Amino acid sequence: MNYVNNGWYNPYYYGHTRHEPQSYKSLQDALSLIKQAVSGEREDELFYDYLLSVAPSEEEKEIIQSIRDDERKHNQMFHRIYHDLTGQTITAPTVVEFEKPTTYMEGIRRALFGELGAVERYRDIRAGMPNRFYRDMVFEIITDELKHATKYNYILNLDLRRMMEK
Repeated sequence: MNYVNNGWYNPYYYGHTRHEPQSYKSLQDALSLIKQAVSGEREDELFYDYLLSVAPSEEEKEIIQSIRDDERKHNQMFHRIYHDLTGQTITAPTVVEFEKPTTYMEGIRRALFGELGAVERYRDIRAGMPNRFYRDMVFEIITDELKHATKYNYILNLDLRRMMEK
């Protein structure tokens, strides 16, 4: 098989450019991951409320509010994608248990790694989307998550600077 390299299809092999696979993830996998992402929205809301209530500066509050607002937009986008593709509405639990971080900075660290984990999950969602329209929507969400991780790193650096000034 000349057109297969290490088990992966090579779409550039002469004469075989029209037979590339749709995706390495299925739509069902993606839809399941979307349901999981949306099911945690109430807990996320409580988490952001906590971070906002203990943020030590107005600048940090503004950063966290911008991230929270993006996350709300992401939830709306995921709801729309799911509904468009299935005709069904995702219902998230309204009563959840929220584990409060031990400190503000622990919450920021948790948020940072949460954003990075979301990027990995959302890549799989994007891979299972049936067309470019939905893949582009998920790509917007992924790039926002990367932006959020950078903002949380900035907050961690602000804390480090505060500690060094003491």
